[in-house]
Amino acid sequence: MLPRRELRETGADFLDGLLSGIERKTGWLMAEQSGAERPYRMQSLLGRSHWDADRLRDDVRDYGVEEALGDEDGVLIVDETG
Repeated sequence: MLPRRELRETGADFLDGLLSGIERKTGWLMAEQSGAERPYRMQSLLGRSHWDADRLRDDVRDYGVEEALGDEDGVLIVDETG
């Protein structure tokens, strides 16, 4: 999906930022959350990188079903209670 290690790391940092508890999901704040001094790598990931959204969706779904839940018939319920 993302061929270079740096892009995969930045992508993981970006997802961590989206899932984090920071109130505003700006490039600067998510970069700080990941330990970066500036948001340039995340901005580059979003603005210049190319990926297949359908493949990414399928990969995330497969991970959730097969690895996280461990059962294809499993159910994941997400709510606000944490």
